[in-house]
Amino acid sequence: MTLKIKNPGLSTSIQDLGRPGYFHLGIPMGGAMDRFALRAANTLVGNPEEAACLEAVFMGPEIEFQAEATVAVTGADLPIDVDGNPVEGWTSFKVKAGQVLSFGFLVSGARAYIAISGGITTPEALGSRSAYPIGALGGVEGRAIQAGDVLPVGKVAGVGAGRSVPTELRRKPANPAELRVLPGLYWHRLTEASGTGFFEDEWTVAPEADRMGYRFKGGKPLEFVDRDQPFGAGADPSNIVDGCYSYGSIQVPGGTEPIVLHRDAVSGGGYFTLGAIISADMDLIGQLQPHTPVKFVRVDMDEALAARKDRKQMLQRIREELS
Repeated sequence: MTLKIKNPGLSTSIQDLGRPGYFHLGIPMGGAMDRFALRAANTLVGNPEEAACLEAVFMGPEIEFQAEATVAVTGADLPIDVDGNPVEGWTSFKVKAGQVLSFGFLVSGARAYIAISGGITTPEALGSRSAYPIGALGGVEGRAIQAGDVLPVGKVAGVGAGRSVPTELRRKPANPAELRVLPGLYWHRLTEASGTGFFEDEWTVAPEADRMGYRFKGGKPLEFVDRDQPFGAGADPSNIVDGCYSYGSIQVPGGTEPIVLHRDAVSGGGYFTLGAIISADMDLIGQLQPHTPVKFVRVDMDEALAARKDRKQMLQRIREELS
């Protein structure tokens, strides 16, 4: 079976759960910005949770199906149509051969995940089909989808229509969004007042928000403890001698606008990082639109691990609901 892309939307790419294991070589994990939504979409159509889907940003694509398939769309609230007939999100539905799947204007969120029974079966690169255009890996010849592309899909019968994820398990950001932060290796570089202010201030998502990272603005500039900059760190107090970046690291160039490094970010550099967003909240960032208000919330390791456990339990409840 194949899918014909009639219109790619604003920015639609093939994504799965990424390619872990190469970060030390400078190749990011990549994969879906909202892994929770991708897993849910695949579960709805009977795919393995790691199967490749389409990740659509702000606008959905227009897709003509060459054979019948079971489809589900999760993540952002993006009105869904099959040949002009509306269907529900977070719910499996059938699309027949020759029918066209399309989308209306975005209501909320930022990224929608389109799962098709059988999964997209473009060639893998380093164990993943996820598009990483900077490295020309995965996707369609290393890029996002374009009009006229024909995407192969695995041959499976698919599950029935009408399977739905309960509303209380459709994880979405609050307003303002709360992003929990575990302070990190360089936290001591901040003055006490500046560290406190970072969590007291309200930030907003800047227009510079993509798969590499999300920039935030609106809070007060950070203040650093005085020190003699070490050799190789440069003159700006926000610079360090090059170090590694963990996934979710919060770097603050010039001490002014924090940037949360996301799926396609680099693995190291010379910017100070004050900590990292906990793994349980990284999916939420992928659903934030520019200008969304955000509060950063300080947590400790026990709280971070408890949040990760809660997220795993939500996924398990979805599996049980759809089994």
